Parts: sequence; structure tokens; C-alpha cells
Amino acid sequence: MSPQPFVVVNAVGLTRRLLVHAPRLKALAESGWVRSLEEVSPAVTCTAQASLLTGKLPQEHGIVANGWLFRDTREVRFWQQSSALVQAETVETTLRRRAGEQGREIRIAKLFWWFNQGADVDLSVTPKPYYGADGAKVFGIAGTPDGLCERLESSLGRFPFHTFWGPNAGLPCTEWIARAAADVLERDRPDLTFVYLPHLDYEPQRRGPSGCDMPKLVRELDAAAAPLLDRAKAEGARVWVVSEYGHCDVSRPVLLNRALRRAGLLSVRPGPFGEMIDTFGSRAMAVCDHQLAHVYVSRPEDVPAVRDLIAAQPGVARTLAGAERAEIGLDHARSGEIVALSEPDAWFAYPYWFDDALAPDFARTIDIHRKPGFDPCEMFFDPALFWPKGRAIRRLIQKKLGFRTLFDVVPLDPSLVRGSHGLPAADPLDKPLLLADGPLPAEDRLRTTDFRDLLLNAFSQR
Repeated sequence: MSPQPFVVVNAVGLTRRLLVHAPRLKALAESGWVRSLEEVSPAVTCTAQASLLTGKLPQEHGIVANGWLFRDTREVRFWQQSSALVQAETVETTLRRRAGEQGREIRIAKLFWWFNQGADVDLSVTPKPYYGADGAKVFGIAGTPDGLCERLESSLGRFPFHTFWGPNAGLPCTEWIARAAADVLERDRPDLTFVYLPHLDYEPQRRGPSGCDMPKLVRELDAAAAPLLDRAKAEGARVWVVSEYGHCDVSRPVLLNRALRRAGLLSVRPGPFGEMIDTFGSRAMAVCDHQLAHVYVSRPEDVPAVRDLIAAQPGVARTLAGAERAEIGLDHARSGEIVALSEPDAWFAYPYWFDDALAPDFARTIDIHRKPGFDPCEMFFDPALFWPKGRAIRRLIQKKLGFRTLFDVVPLDPSLVRGSHGLPAADPLDKPLLLADGPLPAEDRLRTTDFRDLLLNAFSQR
């Protein structure tokens, strides 16, 4: 008899407060147990996932945010997908090593979790557009083994990439991923499957949790997960559900880079495509990621003055420099010399220009890799435009006709954003959760870093 397979669902944004609105997931909790998780800092996707899979803090695994300044090239890079960036052993590698020591083989699938490329898994699917030499971008997914992505898209239709991120981000991508995971469970029969369902990460960031119909959104997530949960039941699989963070309402963006520029610390290079940050010439710059910012300071003697400047900005709650960063698990070479934390109702926006006419051309587009910070404005059509969806259609037609064009429909106004995350939630009901079965942990509140060992122990006892 084959060991019981495992499915780990990452339902980002799900909390114990919201679980009551998800009948299928709530039933799983009632048949097992559920605990809140103490967040890592920052409580953002890449950092949280790395901590879940390694059991380490970011100062040990190196994923200090969704992106950071790569000091050797002085480039800011967000949303990198190479598993080699994770500087600690992940649970997949640990399980495979242990199985090898016992003379066994295991099959692992990783569907839409981050740091998927090059991961120690047998089956993987991850969002990966194609980029042309002329600057064109074509949506696509990538994965292993050869033919898996083609099989899934042949069976389920093309992955609705436009709903994974951007102004149209919403339910269809989560529905597709759940159906793809069900297909993999049925046809490939992995021993362990990781599945990422992002539905609750969109509207709560756009409107804030209090500005959207959270019960409706949670019911949509629950319904979208049904094909996966049904297939898992048919396969006799154990299902665990975990999340990375909860969302909070915000009312004010904090623009650290403009403060640094006013102080003569951040330099820009004017050019034909707008003002670009001169990362070599800047004495200080902030890489902003939700409610945390890494402030990189080129000269050690500037750190005290830069810290004082950052700390004085409205909306900044704390600053930590040097070894102080260990207090929140961020004492790592990839971190900024100074780490800034926002007030609970604030978040850090990356803009550094003073005149929107001089904004870089990428600012008005969805460009997650080029922007020197996370930009939730990409989830909006610019309300200042006349019929922005029509503008997008026009740009698409121009692109199809072979013209070089920008999908310049993203607003430059960060005050549109009403939700964020990154700080620890004050109420345990608003923290991320772990929904599992098996022995009940003695602790009432677990840490995100506890997940790895809990999964290893449960998997070894199959």
C-alpha cells in the first residue's frame, strides 16, 4: 500500500477571522486543528514562503523581501524565481535526502509557489512570460518535466495570466491553479504537492479589508479550491492549509525616496525615458516593499544622519540599523544598512520623482522587475484616463500590428492603495494560519518557521 500523499495549500491572506466564511476549509479545520502563525519580517510573499520551507529567519535564508538591491551590480531586482537565491535547505531537499538515505524515492510537485525554478522537485509550474529582443512580452508559464505545462493548458485552457497580477487580477487564475493541481494529483500522483492560491491577495490590497466584501471573497476562494479538495479526497491525501500574512487597512503612503532626494542623498539620471535612479551615484536609496523598506547607504559615516532623516518621516514607526536588524530577523548582507518599519496604517511607496511628467516610462506600466520597489498601483487602471480599458485595448491592437508601445494604464497616485501587509498583526485572529491534522501542537500560537518541522514530522509518519 502506497504511503498517504500530502497536499499543502498556500491560501495567501486567509486568517482565523476569515475561516468561518470558507465552508470546505472550515470543515477541514474542524476535523483537525488550526493555529495562528507569528509572522516573519517582512510578512511578504517571498520572505514568508522561504521561511515556511526552510524553517529559518530571513537573516539565515537571505530572502529579506520580495526584492532587494543586488550590491554587486547595484540593480534592484524583484520577484526573482531562482531557488539558488534561498541560502538554506528547503523542506523539499530535506525530504528527498532522507528518502534517499532510506533507499526510497518520493515525487514532489510545486505549483506556483515562489523560487520554483531549479527547485528540488519533480513537477513544477510557475508564471514566466517570454521576453522578446524588441521589448515585447508574451504571457506564459514554465515548468518541469517537459510537456507538463502544455498538457495542462491543453486540458484547462491557457493560464489566465492577466488575472494573476495587474488591474484585472482576480479569481480566474486561482480557479485555474486549483484545477491544474487536481489534474497533477490525479495523473502524476506526487507524494507531496505544494499549491499557491492567490485570490485573497488582490481586493484586500486594492480596497483594504474593510473596503471590500471579505466574506464573499473567502467564499469564492473556498469554491475555487473545491476541485483540488475533491481530488485530494479521492486520492486519500492529507490536506494542510497555510497562509503567509493577513491584510490591514492603510490610509497613507510614505515616500522615502523623495525625502532622500530632497536631502541630496538620492541621485537620478534624466533621459529619454524619464528619470532613473542612479544607484551608483546615490548615497542612500530605499527599496520599498509594503510596510517595510530597506534603506541602502553607500557610506558608513552617513548611516546616522540617514537614519535620523528616515525616522523623522510621518508614517515611519521604527528604524533599525546594523546589528539591531537581528531583532526582527533581518541582519543579513542583502538587507539595507537601515530597515524602516511603517506605522500600522501606512505603507512605503517607491516613487522618487517630483514631477509626474518626468516619471520613468515603466512607472505607468506593469513592470514588476524594473521598478525599484513593489508597486500595488499596478492593480488599478488609472482613473484619470478616459476609458482606460479602451486605452489598453488600443495598445494591444498596436502591439498585434507590430508597433512598439507601452501599456501605460497604471496610475502614479499611491493614495489609491487602501490595503497592505508586512507588519505583525496585533490580533491573533488576523495573523496567518496553519490548518492541519495529526497531533495537536502544545503551543497555542506557532511561528511561521515552525511549519517546516511540523511538515517533516507529519510526512515521516505516513
